Amino acid sequence: MSSKLSPMDQRAQDDATVLQRSLRRFDITAMGVAAVISFDTVGQIATGGGQAATWTAALALLFLVPYALVFAETGAAFPQEGGPYVWVKLALGRRAAALTTLFYWVTNPIWLGGSLVFIAAETWDRFVFRLGSGTVADYTFKLLFVWAAILTAVVSLRRGKWVTTVGAGVKVLALALFTGTAVLYGMQHGFQGLRDAHFAPTTGGFLALVPILLFAYVGFEAPNAAGEEMHDPQRDVPAALGRSAALAACCYLLPVLALLAVVPAGQVTGIGGFMEGARLVFDVYGAAAGPLLTLTAVMFVFALLTQGSAWMIVSDRMQAMAAADGGFFSRGLGAFHPRLGTPVRTNLLSGAVATLFMLAAMQLADGNAAAVFSVVLTVAVTTLLLSYLVIIPSLVLLRLRRPDAVRPYRVPCGTGGFLLCAGVVLAWIAVGSWSALFPGVLEHLFGLSYDFQDQWGVSRLTFESFTLGTVALLLLVGAVGFAAAHRREQASLSLTSPRRSSSDAD
Repeated sequence: MSSKLSPMDQRAQDDATVLQRSLRRFDITAMGVAAVISFDTVGQIATGGGQAATWTAALALLFLVPYALVFAETGAAFPQEGGPYVWVKLALGRRAAALTTLFYWVTNPIWLGGSLVFIAAETWDRFVFRLGSGTVADYTFKLLFVWAAILTAVVSLRRGKWVTTVGAGVKVLALALFTGTAVLYGMQHGFQGLRDAHFAPTTGGFLALVPILLFAYVGFEAPNAAGEEMHDPQRDVPAALGRSAALAACCYLLPVLALLAVVPAGQVTGIGGFMEGARLVFDVYGAAAGPLLTLTAVMFVFALLTQGSAWMIVSDRMQAMAAADGGFFSRGLGAFHPRLGTPVRTNLLSGAVATLFMLAAMQLADGNAAAVFSVVLTVAVTTLLLSYLVIIPSLVLLRLRRPDAVRPYRVPCGTGGFLLCAGVVLAWIAVGSWSALFPGVLEHLFGLSYDFQDQWGVSRLTFESFTLGTVALLLLVGAVGFAAAHRREQASLSLTSPRRSSSDAD
């Protein structure tokens, strides 16, 4: 059985008739780097102390490698536009694909309107220009940030890809500058943080860090959402995924180690970790420290912006293909602009969701930015990881049911190797999903103390209302959206059937 879609499966592609091949191997790699290397998670990971570096390295080997292998094979074998939506649909049907895609897609406007915009505003307020909290300037900055990211997704991919490519370069440059400067600072003042860091892994550290580390490492399959806008996906996807995954592992591990080396234990914060560390180590530049710190802050915010843009570009295409295929309210949401070649209506929907979520998050914890950042980031972690609980089994089913599909790249050791890698990845995702959705439960099961208010800055009721409420709302929206699309399809078929009968009679 080939990897090509049947005529019925091809309906979504027929609706997206203006796709232009714009992505080459370098572009796919850059988009993966722009999307996956998350500035906002570097500080959050480092809050775990010395064992954060240990678990970052461990997951790079035990999760990222098998994850990259299974998605490299699947992405090259099934390169249709829509990526994971198509894979789940081929394996489990349209209903499962539509709901899974909704969770995958909505992660990004939640993330954009939540943690990304909050850490960007906090950085701008501290290091560039005073915004205040809850002020007109604060709201204006956040709205501009959200809609600038959306605008980048609206423009044609031929142009928009260069924004994300520049963002990827700026991100790697900023991380390299910080890491190198931290080494210079340590050589002058000593690596004080390493003296108090405890690198030995613990169960508590594992349970606290696994969700955020998985969130940091997943997403390399995202460019496959634009599979039919790639020049040669069957050759380029595996190579680009391997390169971007290796680069991501380095860009997480080295800055985390640098933060732990120079920032005193217990003083690393999720929302300010990276830039506060930069403020400390840039003292080595003397009088140039202030301007250089401001420049780094601008680079930091720009990288966050393009990070959101990269995810909007790919996830909006997935959701648009689901809508065009009759899986979400109206096929009109899946229409691609005839000149731009982008799903503008879905882009605007993402902007609206991000804006609403940002406004809701502003009311959480009475404007406590640190608490908002942690809780909203966890909501994004939860929705994304839950989608992989369906995507990974779908990859397994495609491997078993479609063994004759052309696979330019294959996981070593054949089907057995593929199943082993997929099983390892799924086990990690299951643990991470539970820990993100119900923090503290596994800790109590293992007899570990866990002060919820101290960990999150909000009560468990507030936290679970926000997280479980978001999941419940998504399930409701997904069910209603699919039902509405199904009713529209049935109504359309009932209107066209008499015409077909009359024509046949003639």
